[in-house]
Amino acid sequence: MDKQEFIQIEHNSLLEKVYNFSQDGYRLVQIHCTLLDTGFELNYSFDKDNKFVNLRIIIDKDQEILSISNIYWSAFLYENEISNLFGVKIKNIVIDFNGALYQNSKKAPFAEPKPASEKKE
Repeated sequence: MDKQEFIQIEHNSLLEKVYNFSQDGYRLVQIHCTLLDTGFELNYSFDKDNKFVNLRIIIDKDQEILSISNIYWSAFLYENEISNLFGVKIKNIVIDFNGALYQNSKKAPFAEPKPASEKKE
């Protein structure tokens, strides 16, 4: 397998880039979310002929992004999970569970930083 490519983009160009991948025959592999100090990093991974390409966006905690589920229908599960666990605001998900994909004891449990005692040095 070749080395993965990471492309940093602005959130407002996400749909255009994702649409282009779909037209070029790429499949959606996964969507990953990571908590940052001031927001979130989202990585959208695509594959074609064992070539992985990742689109990376950085957003503020209160920023809303558009769903890619109108382009890749299966994305609705990733997006609901990210919305449910991290509290990321994702607009226009084709099937939106409105934060109820999982039955959590508290809202967006992964949106809070780890206590200092749990952080690796």
